[in-house]
Amino acid sequence: MLDGAGRKLIDPLLVRIGERLAAAGVAADAVTWAGLALGLLAGAAVAGEWYWLAIALIAASRMCDGLDGVVARLRAATDFGGFLDIVLDFAFYGAIPLGFVLADPQANGVAGAVLLFAFYVNGASFLAYAVMAQKRGIASRARGEKSLYFTTGLAEATETLAVFIAACLFPDWFPVLAYVFAAVTLYTAASRIVFASREFRQP
Repeated sequence: MLDGAGRKLIDPLLVRIGERLAAAGVAADAVTWAGLALGLLAGAAVAGEWYWLAIALIAASRMCDGLDGVVARLRAATDFGGFLDIVLDFAFYGAIPLGFVLADPQANGVAGAVLLFAFYVNGASFLAYAVMAQKRGIASRARGEKSLYFTTGLAEATETLAVFIAACLFPDWFPVLAYVFAAVTLYTAASRIVFASREFRQP
């Protein structure tokens, strides 16, 4: 829901940094892999209860997630780059809840599992919608240039990032945050299913 506004604020900085990376010969895929590495380290930091370090690593990981697209557009985007970006994004989104589960399985285990279930369902709806939209030639640049068309919703990258950071700031509140955001995420998936039922029923 907030991704559009967030992109407008951060895009000028991403473009400046991305231009320097592209000029230095850094490949977009390398930036994508760096983002995953930082995200996995963030999950490990959460598991070790080093929450301030986790926040810094999460921010750096998501900065890479924005930069890889800028570098790709400057150095020629590829379908593999778009594929890799989506797959590694989902890996990041799973790493942080897993970190909280590992940090305190007794307190966070069920809530973390519920949140991961919601991410799984939402991810399936996201990818299935993108496939059908591609089949019908539906496209949009409302969120900038993307490898796949997708619908917006209440739970997008900005909201997910905010929840992860809030959980790191207040780790004892992770179960509550996880349940609430799982509900928001499932609502997003359900709304996408409703939207798809209207969009894709016609032959």
